[in-house]
Amino acid sequence: MTTDPEPLAGCTIAVPESREIELFAALLERRGARVIRCPLVAIHDAPDPAPVLDWSRQLAAGALDDLILLTGEGLNRILSCIEQHDPSLRAQFIAELGRVRKITRGPKPAKVLRELGMKADIAAEQPTTAGIIAGLQALDLRRRRVGVQLYGTDPNRPLIDFLESDGAVVSTVAPYVYADAADEQAVRTLIRQLREGGVDAIAFTSSSQIERLIGIASEEGARAALANTLVAAVGPVVADTLRRHGMDARLMPAESFFLKPLTSALEEALGGRGRPPVSS
Repeated sequence: MTTDPEPLAGCTIAVPESREIELFAALLERRGARVIRCPLVAIHDAPDPAPVLDWSRQLAAGALDDLILLTGEGLNRILSCIEQHDPSLRAQFIAELGRVRKITRGPKPAKVLRELGMKADIAAEQPTTAGIIAGLQALDLRRRRVGVQLYGTDPNRPLIDFLESDGAVVSTVAPYVYADAADEQAVRTLIRQLREGGVDAIAFTSSSQIERLIGIASEEGARAALANTLVAAVGPVVADTLRRHGMDARLMPAESFFLKPLTSALEEALGGRGRPPVSS
């Protein structure tokens, strides 16, 4: 690691993050980078809280044996929904959350559990749907009542189909939704800057950011735009989304999939060495 106090001086990095955009931008700017802020998606509570509350009451009543947490955002949004609409439910919900067998996909839901004084009973070795399935394959799931906190509104059919084929009774909850953040013209400006080679790196922190970029630029257009920049992914899920669309994440933290390790990876790749060569 370079000891230069501003190892990213002279580097331009695009940040499509939304919720923690200022934190991420500050980490990069303290290292000297010029940051292009272009939040591609926003995260909102589920428009109708009733299904989230109904599911939460099921858990609080002891109707679930296992709980699969795909994101930390999801658990936080469930707790927020309870606080806003039925605060008397929180104590029993927390008590039952401590009782159920908790399965986490990655470090973020595990972090939220730690903040509640709990830990995962099963943590996927790879923070992906395939990683969760691999961690559950040796278990007997017959007649187990399994709650699944979804990633946005993605139904995650591979996971649900696996659980149901093994005899589990599945109950899903979608506590938040994604929406467009930056207006379309701002996204088109970012695409033009990428295409012209004016951006040294772009750091994707969610799959929905990639989908929004493709929705405006097209898959072929996104590939062309990203050909001239270092594409970074915060973790394997985001890297898999890029790969599915014919793009590669040339940079990803080795183990811990958070903003600080991603910043360190960018510093390591770009710091003191100018623009890295871009493969054709």
